[in-house]
Amino acid sequence: MSKVYLIGGGPGNEDLITLKAIKVLKKCTAIMYDRLSGEGILKYVNKDAVIYYCGKEPGSHYKTQDEINEMLITLAKQGHTVGRVKGGDPYIFGRGGEEALALLKENIGFEVVPGITSPISVLNYGGIPVTHRKIAQSFHIFTGKSVDKLNLDFSVIAKLKGTLIFMMSFENLERITSELINNGMDEKTPAAVVMWGTTAKQKKAVGNIGNIGVLARERGLGNPAIIVVGEVVNFQDKLNWFEKKPLFGRNICITRTKEQSEELSEKLKELGAEVTEINSIKIKEAKKSIEPFLERLEQYQYIVITSVNAANNFFDALMENNIDTRTIKGRFVTIGPASDKAVRMRGIVPFLSANEFVSEKLFEVMEPFLKEGDKVLLPRSKNGRPYMVEALTDAGCEVDDCHIYETVLGENNNLGQFKEVDTVIFTSPSTVKNMITLVGLEAIREKKVISIGPITSKELQRQEISFVQCEESCNDGIVKQLLKSTN
Repeated sequence: MSKVYLIGGGPGNEDLITLKAIKVLKKCTAIMYDRLSGEGILKYVNKDAVIYYCGKEPGSHYKTQDEINEMLITLAKQGHTVGRVKGGDPYIFGRGGEEALALLKENIGFEVVPGITSPISVLNYGGIPVTHRKIAQSFHIFTGKSVDKLNLDFSVIAKLKGTLIFMMSFENLERITSELINNGMDEKTPAAVVMWGTTAKQKKAVGNIGNIGVLARERGLGNPAIIVVGEVVNFQDKLNWFEKKPLFGRNICITRTKEQSEELSEKLKELGAEVTEINSIKIKEAKKSIEPFLERLEQYQYIVITSVNAANNFFDALMENNIDTRTIKGRFVTIGPASDKAVRMRGIVPFLSANEFVSEKLFEVMEPFLKEGDKVLLPRSKNGRPYMVEALTDAGCEVDDCHIYETVLGENNNLGQFKEVDTVIFTSPSTVKNMITLVGLEAIREKKVISIGPITSKELQRQEISFVQCEESCNDGIVKQLLKSTN
């Protein structure tokens, strides 16, 4: 049975989306989202869902509210489970109530998923608590989008003792502050404006109601913005935890698979960066290809694991074929810390491991131990370089080259986010080639680019993309390079 979910998407930072919202988005077959909810929320959407952008920019609505109401009704009657995603919370100046009433009129079931509202969260990220003991014992939220039409009684508002918060009000900033002063508020009363709060684009102006209009314009602020008036603004420097993080203001694009992006993404977010995940590659498993080699596992002197994906697919194939790893006599060899960790997670300590994620370094580590006639199993990507196969064969080894997986073009709903990115991280030639397919070569050339290591760098050079290469070919090396470029 069709149903509509009115979903609060939070203030624009995808980490501030609720667990309930993520759960609901995964089962929706049609999505309607607004500008302020951000495209980051689309990463949680069912890949088969139909997606509609509803706009809602100040002074330039992509769809009117009546058109949105009609579209919700039409999609629901077509049998869709509809996710109507709004910035902040649907019922706080989000017109969610109007949409709910329109659905009720047509006997269409709906459910509201509350969201983290921007007047609280944006000010939090700006270092401003909306209440504080003995200073602000209440807060009052207004929409100042159209002061002339909204019947705001500034003779009352100017005398309120708590924190005053104005949403959707930037065009009327000077009008609001003038009304407050004209109705008796001291022009030295602290005030601030926070633009694009909780995101990498966050900017802030701090002053008082007498000068905040000038200061905000000088700083280039505009919509979307929250205006705050009250003594709590004085805390903005002491409590400014977000803007003091080392990667604050950076929007960094990770181009790996969804599974491999998680660890690096969390590290970068902890350092204050906004992370845009564009999964340029997807892993297409080919575990059946390993089956002919499983019967002679006991014959191999070495099993060479050259990636996390190779490790996971190899050990999963063993499990699916009921093979006990304790019966394997060969020594495991890995490349780079990530592959080494993936093998150790399976209860096996590698015999050898190259510190750098480069096949040439791996062969250097192995060569002193190799004997002519050694049998080597090499489960790897179909797209990978043949260097290890050739080098081991030239050293007199018998190599079984098994393509246990393949990297293919990833599927993404959020490619529009790339325009906001300032830095792109590439971790393999495949990520470079696929990102060019997804967003275009010129779009990448406009960004700062970081390469994880020399093999990726060769592909970037071939594409004539300027880049900086990490000193260490691992996640920690990427983080160090980003911090170095920030300092």
